[in-house]
Amino acid sequence: MDKKQARLRRARQTRLKIRELRVGRLTVFRTNAHIYANIIDAAGDKVLVSASTAESEVRSQLGGKGGDVAAATAIGRRVAEKALKAGIDSVAFDRAGYRYHGRVKALAEAAREAGLKF
Repeated sequence: MDKKQARLRRARQTRLKIRELRVGRLTVFRTNAHIYANIIDAAGDKVLVSASTAESEVRSQLGGKGGDVAAATAIGRRVAEKALKAGIDSVAFDRAGYRYHGRVKALAEAAREAGLKF
């Protein structure tokens, strides 16, 4: 089993548990250059809110750097603001098998500080 398969195996367990809870989930995907955050509905088939460092507005604010902790913090705040505008105030955090540190942790803490509950 390689590194990617191990991460996806861990992510599958989390997603099964979140599906039992029947709540929307804030999911994170990261690459070396960017970080993406989506809020997916309880059924798991529709993206309600999304934010990423690949968006032109965010890229201009960050000066092209999308793979660091500051960028993850900005995306956490942005996705929380969009969610609150859409009427979503509580979600489950799906870290997609990534360890809870660095950029994933920064995104989660920024979303919490911006008013999202999970």
